[in-house]
Amino acid sequence: MNLGMWEILLIGLVVVLLFGTKKIPELFTGLGTGIRNFKKAINEDPDEAKRKELTALPPKEKESL
Repeated sequence: MNLGMWEILLIGLVVVLLFGTKKIPELFTGLGTGIRNFKKAINEDPDEAKRKELTALPPKEKESL
């Protein structure tokens, strides 16, 4: 399935009509941040992530683990 120029323009027009021109940069910023965090989580060492999680917990929650 190939998208031609007219289909892409139509999709862009629908997005602009639904969200408005002021909201679109905010949407893409949030999308970029989400993708960046996802990639970071994939590449992170699981043991290091567990240590970070434990150091972020309040002292009472650490004792129950």
